[in-house]
Amino acid sequence: MMLTFTEENYLKAIYHLEISSETRETSTNTIAEHLGIKPATVTAMLKKLNDKEYISYQKYGKVSLSAAGRNIALQIVRKHRLWEVFLVEKLDFTWDEVHEIAEQLEHIQSSKLIDQLDKFLKYPAFDPHGDPIPDTAGQVHEQTRLTLAHAEIGKVYKVIAVNDTSAVFLQYLMQLHITLSTKLKVLSRLEFDQSMIILINHQKEIIISEKLSQNILIA
Repeated sequence: MMLTFTEENYLKAIYHLEISSETRETSTNTIAEHLGIKPATVTAMLKKLNDKEYISYQKYGKVSLSAAGRNIALQIVRKHRLWEVFLVEKLDFTWDEVHEIAEQLEHIQSSKLIDQLDKFLKYPAFDPHGDPIPDTAGQVHEQTRLTLAHAEIGKVYKVIAVNDTSAVFLQYLMQLHITLSTKLKVLSRLEFDQSMIILINHQKEIIISEKLSQNILIA
């Protein structure tokens, strides 16, 4: 069954909210806040997706993806992240430029095109922001992650992903010369506000805020 772009966006949004929730569920208000639209509009779409058996939903209750809905969401995420890799590796886009373009490309329906794109890119496991790319069967191979905010003082870590993929955040990281694979060492943590003094690639010392450290994922 063909879905509209809007329906696909809802399924993808529910998927992202589910994986960030301990209960693997979300709610109408959370979805509305995530998408920046009114709860009444969300309710109407949830009823439609529930009728199509892509989600489980009861009025004023929790929302969760069905097996069919989760599979569709994973394929959308797969397309999005593969296109981001293509844009960065083959067309020289920077990591802060690709999200909005991939939002458009993720709705392409040809599975053959996406499989060929995956093959052409040599089956990447992660996108330019460090997020795992689901395989053709919808399997996601996560890696152990730790936020920089929880790093031990004196240890050296490698940046493997970011929690915030907004252009303004990624541009700020580039100004600090922090990208994926950058080596970071926590020199000290200030008790007053939990800001940190870190060493970047064994060369440059800077002070970063707690908010910044919470959005950098390391291993």
